[in-house]
Amino acid sequence: MSTQIKKYLNTYSNASTLAFFRLAFGLMMLLSLIRFASYGWIKKFYIDPQFHFTYYGFQWVKPFGNYTYLLFIIAGLAALFVAIGYKYKWAIAAFFLSFTYIELLDKTTYLNHYYFITIISLVLLFLPANCYFSVDALKNEKIRFEKVPRWNIDILKLLLAIVYFYAGLAKLNSDWLLEAMPLKIWLPNNSNLPLIGSLLNENWVHYVFSWTGAIYDLGIVVLLLYKRTRIFGFILVVVFHILTKILFPIGVFPYVMIISSLIFFDANFHKKALSFLGKLISIPILIFENGKEKIPALNSLYKTKLVFISCFIAFQLLFPFRYLCYPNELFWTEEGFRFSWRVMLMEKAGYATFKVKDAVSKKEITINNSHFLTTFQEKQMAFQPDFILEYAHYLHDYYQKQGLNNPEVYVESYVALNGRLSQKYIDPKINLANENENFKHKTWILPFNDTIKGF
Repeated sequence: MSTQIKKYLNTYSNASTLAFFRLAFGLMMLLSLIRFASYGWIKKFYIDPQFHFTYYGFQWVKPFGNYTYLLFIIAGLAALFVAIGYKYKWAIAAFFLSFTYIELLDKTTYLNHYYFITIISLVLLFLPANCYFSVDALKNEKIRFEKVPRWNIDILKLLLAIVYFYAGLAKLNSDWLLEAMPLKIWLPNNSNLPLIGSLLNENWVHYVFSWTGAIYDLGIVVLLLYKRTRIFGFILVVVFHILTKILFPIGVFPYVMIISSLIFFDANFHKKALSFLGKLISIPILIFENGKEKIPALNSLYKTKLVFISCFIAFQLLFPFRYLCYPNELFWTEEGFRFSWRVMLMEKAGYATFKVKDAVSKKEITINNSHFLTTFQEKQMAFQPDFILEYAHYLHDYYQKQGLNNPEVYVESYVALNGRLSQKYIDPKINLANENENFKHKTWILPFNDTIKGF
């Protein structure tokens, strides 16, 4: 281990920053879960559908019927305990497992910020976030520390920086910068808004939003890192995310990013915020101001943790570039698209008509997708090839049980991408029942008849 790495690992930061993030993260997750349940989405997305689109390798993850509500209750309670720092290690482990299980239930509901929450909760498993301003630290003086190793906080900043910077890199493509797509399609839908509504029909406004979005994502972390520009940077964070919340239906993501960005502030800010809260609940923050440093034991367990964290960060840096292993246009095939921080980059829509054919009698059935899928599932399935393949296998199994001999499944599908005319998407001559999901390129996706240049 080099001298500089050793020196870095032996530097410390105030634990109030880590405690503030733990509290904010836990409360955000609790409110998000309550919001999700209040909209009736547990029933809509996980209980009502007769079929769920699963992630490759996680086909065993299934809803529990009405007991799925219990899973959300466990996640909510765990989030609350994380926030207050009670039985923290058990709480963050329970939250990570329950939330990740929820995320894996159906990829129809995939969102980048769900993935962000999963990786943040995984990292928090390895951090002593309960050593300051927590129920655990209040009850047990032995785990009470005023300072923690600096990397405990820097790793959270790094993960947030990856989200922003990679989202900015992804915007450096010809559709976004040269065609203002898909904002040219989306922004006019908000022309009824007061004050700015009429401007959203203007072509130049579409380009301003596109270029500003790319510049913001690429540069905001730099502004947040330096004290002189931090307030200005945070104002930009608030304005940017509130505006995206107004213009686009992206749930709690803007609030998650606004609150998470506060981790870049000086520890004095976090200490003052916790001190104010402590006065409200009659817990003096001075209890936690003992000058002690959380000095880790340099044993094999700690070294293993550092190796795991290092490998995890390397994975997060490299995984978004896996699309380079596949031919053809990423936005068209979506091979390597998910989990790569490509946020709101394309407007894609399609329709798919499936035919199931008896291999012996050649009897053919045209499928009404609404008999098997919800409206939302059908919409998502129509333009994502792995969805189409999984649904084809479901139809094969279903009709085989109905008595058809080795059912063959074919699809007639068309997809439109970023304002282009729709074109045929899947080879209609391919029996999808014979194709299996894997990490190889899907040769049955027809070529894209255009080129999108960039990352």
